[in-house]
Amino acid sequence: MKHFTSIQDVDNLSSLLEEAKQLKHNPFLYETFGKHATIGLIFFNPSLRTRLSSQKAARNLGMEPIVMNINEDSWKIETEYGVIMDGDKSEHIKEAAGVIGRYCDIIGIRSFARFEDREKEYKEPIIQNFIKYSGVPVISLEGATAHPLQAFADLITMEMYKQTEKPKVVLSWAPHPKPLPQAVSNSFVRWMKAAGYDLVITHPEGYELCEEFTEGIPIEYDQKAAFKDADFIYPKSWASYSQYGKVLTQNRSWTVDAEKMELTNNAKLLHCLPVRRNMVVSDEVLDGPNSLVLEEAENRVVSAQTVMKQLLTPNQTDSGELIV
Repeated sequence: MKHFTSIQDVDNLSSLLEEAKQLKHNPFLYETFGKHATIGLIFFNPSLRTRLSSQKAARNLGMEPIVMNINEDSWKIETEYGVIMDGDKSEHIKEAAGVIGRYCDIIGIRSFARFEDREKEYKEPIIQNFIKYSGVPVISLEGATAHPLQAFADLITMEMYKQTEKPKVVLSWAPHPKPLPQAVSNSFVRWMKAAGYDLVITHPEGYELCEEFTEGIPIEYDQKAAFKDADFIYPKSWASYSQYGKVLTQNRSWTVDAEKMELTNNAKLLHCLPVRRNMVVSDEVLDGPNSLVLEEAENRVVSAQTVMKQLLTPNQTDSGELIV
C-alpha cells in the first residue's frame, strides 16, 4: 500500500481485516514499529474522532504525531495554479506539501467538500496535490468524496457483531439542518461492496449518490421497505449530488426511531458521529442496547493504526528496524 485514500488502495481486504483484529486484541503488539518516524496530521477542517484516534494510533506504533490546523497554525494556503498570489494566501500547496513531506514520514490530510465545484471536488485536488508533491505516503483523514478510515472502522465493527456471513445492511439518508458531504456515504458503499455484504441504500428521490459509487447496489425509496429484516442500519445525512450541495428536504419522517427498528432483524445501529439526536436518530434508539456507535468510534483507532502500520511496512528492514 503506497497511499490510503480509498478501498481501491487496499491490496487484500481479508488480510487487512485480520491485521485489524490482531491490533484490536493487542494494540501495543507493534509499539516500537514506528520508532523515530513522524506523522503529520494536517487539518483543513475540524475533527474530534479523527484527530484523537489518529494521534493515539500513531503513538501505539511508537510514532510521533504532529498536528496542524491549516489557516490557524500556519499560513493560508493557495490551492490553485497560475494565480497571482496578491491576496491573503501566503503559501502555495506545492511548497507546503513538499516541506511537510521533508519533515514527516507519513501525512494525513483532512479536507472537506465546499460544495462549490462538483467536478473539481470529486477529483480530490488537495489530497492529490499532497500525494504528488510531498514524496511520502498520504492518508485521507476525510476528503471531499471519501472517508476510508471511517468506512474501515465501520467494517471492523460489523465483522465483530455480524451473525451471518453476508448480513443485510441498510444505508439510510437522514434529515439534517445543514448540507453535509457525501464522503462517509460514498466510502461506506464501496467498503460494503468489497466485503460482499447485502447492501441496500434508501433515500428520498433527489438524493441519489454518484453512480460511480452505487453501481449495482439496489436503491429503495421506501425507507420502511428497506428496513425489513435488516441486520445493520446506518443512518447518514448527505446533501444532493445532482443538485450539488443542496438540501432538498428536511423530512423528519426519515428519522430512525424505535418503530422503524422494529421492522428489522433486531438490527444493530451504526453512525460515524457526531449525530443530531432526534433528527437523524431518536434518543431511544441511540441509547438502546443495539447501538454500536461508541464501539464504532473506538475502532477508529484500530483502522488508523492498521493503515499506518501498512504504510510503514515498506520502510522496514528485514530485522524490523524502520528506515527513516
